[in-house]
Amino acid sequence: MVNLGDVFPNFTAESSVGTIKLHTYLGDSWGIVFAHPADFTPVCTTELGCVAKLVPEFTKRNVKLLAISCDSVEDHVGWIKDIQAYSELSGEFPYPIIGDKDRDLAVTLGMIDPDEKNAEGLPLSCRAVFLIGPDKRLKLSLLYPATTGRNFNEILRAIDSIQLTAAKKVATPVDWKPGSACMVLPSVSAEEAKSLFPEHTVHNVPSGKEYIRTTPQPE
Repeated sequence: MVNLGDVFPNFTAESSVGTIKLHTYLGDSWGIVFAHPADFTPVCTTELGCVAKLVPEFTKRNVKLLAISCDSVEDHVGWIKDIQAYSELSGEFPYPIIGDKDRDLAVTLGMIDPDEKNAEGLPLSCRAVFLIGPDKRLKLSLLYPATTGRNFNEILRAIDSIQLTAAKKVATPVDWKPGSACMVLPSVSAEEAKSLFPEHTVHNVPSGKEYIRTTPQPE
């Protein structure tokens, strides 16, 4: 299991584009490692096709992508053709898919789905998402069951929030979108808030505590 703030395991594995050592592959970039239960399955095909179309959005955010499942690299290479056909993609597939047939990574990363098994009765990986920072530490993790496809636009929104709040003394409220108001961190004093966020607003609440402070998104 990898917890938030932990250094993400620097695994070496075979992929659809050859051998990958994770930390070397990521370099100074952010990274998304995301797992799917199985190749040649319907929901997974829609997901990996969607991510392929969103690659320009991830690239804008300096995020590299890496998919993984408990299938062989050979299966990945064959399945990529189906993904491209279904999602109307052409050219080279834009990110690698790791083979984890022995389930070593699925166990190490805590992403085995106990309710999903293949024809041989072997467990499959769940729909896990791991966001890794340039410092190689885990910044976000999500686990979805096999029956529920992910919303990768929401994952992009979460990346925007995490990258913003890593650089500025703000947090993002419920349903925040880039460009909308942020919350001043409770750790920021009233005097510091005046300096950092001159346009911030203190919201009155019955408790009288001045902990709800909003500000336009800082540049």
